[in-house]
Amino acid sequence: MSRYTYKKSGVDVTASGRFIAKITSDVKSTKVTGALGGIGGFGALFDGRFPQYRYPVLVSSTDGVGTKLKIAQKLDCHDTVGIDLVAMNVNDILCVGAKPLFFLDYIACGKLQANVLTKVVKGIADGCRQAGCALIGGETAEMPGMYDPDEYDLAGFTVGVVEKAKLIDGSKIRPGDRLIGLASSGLHSNGFSLARKALGEKQTYRWGRELLKPTKIYVKSVLALLNKVSARGIAHITGGSFQEKLGRILPKGTSAHLDRDSWKVPEIFRKIQASGVSESEMYRTFNMGIGMILVVSSAQVLQTRRILSRFGIENWGIGQIEKGNRSVHIM
Repeated sequence: MSRYTYKKSGVDVTASGRFIAKITSDVKSTKVTGALGGIGGFGALFDGRFPQYRYPVLVSSTDGVGTKLKIAQKLDCHDTVGIDLVAMNVNDILCVGAKPLFFLDYIACGKLQANVLTKVVKGIADGCRQAGCALIGGETAEMPGMYDPDEYDLAGFTVGVVEKAKLIDGSKIRPGDRLIGLASSGLHSNGFSLARKALGEKQTYRWGRELLKPTKIYVKSVLALLNKVSARGIAHITGGSFQEKLGRILPKGTSAHLDRDSWKVPEIFRKIQASGVSESEMYRTFNMGIGMILVVSSAQVLQTRRILSRFGIENWGIGQIEKGNRSVHIM
């Protein structure tokens, strides 16, 4: 009899098979046109023909959820972080006008807790349905010694497609263009290391449900909007907030000017700030209630805002583009 086995060392391959069986129905619920086969193969399959595109360009993104997972694990609440995982990726490729096609996940854990990870995958499937893309594969890695038995980490990967002539890269942004802010659902998935430090363990636990609100997925609404409005730039406000994310899409000779009094800042941000974080640091780290910014011509502001409101997305005119050196000013 073997003195050492893989199972005795902490990895149960049969448990992995049972886990896949548990999540199969959730994965199937995300199927879209082009998705081929099912989960469990050596490679995930998607039809590469795009007859509705004249010059299709594939767009990809990979990201995780960060230390928001610490709160989910502390509160034993795992049904929303999967939505966050999808959102962080699909919202990024949306910034160039791409429609997400498919998604893959990577779950690393100390011990495969099927009751926990099934909830995580349900959230991933929910996020994929919200984004209109297929969950076509993934990997679950059991790594004892790397993670504690109750710990897990998440990473995701998405691929989308956009017509080359309709790529949005910020190059058409001009002085006089307007900034429209789309409401966030809270912190989304950035700044949690600072939030946890500022709030402390007791307040983090108290505000846990608010902190765990899933990242808003803007894909379907914004793609529908882009059929009627020519956005000149889109910024997903995540790590680095306004300075880094809005700044990266500004072309030479322009600057962005935001009026911080033009939108409603959710209470959770004020709570974090009151715990000892300066206002400048807040606006450098968190989205402050703005999850995405659209840059449109002044002539299309009213139409853009009406369409967004029709889709149930709260939005505000939050500033404009002026001449400058690719800087972002919050006043």
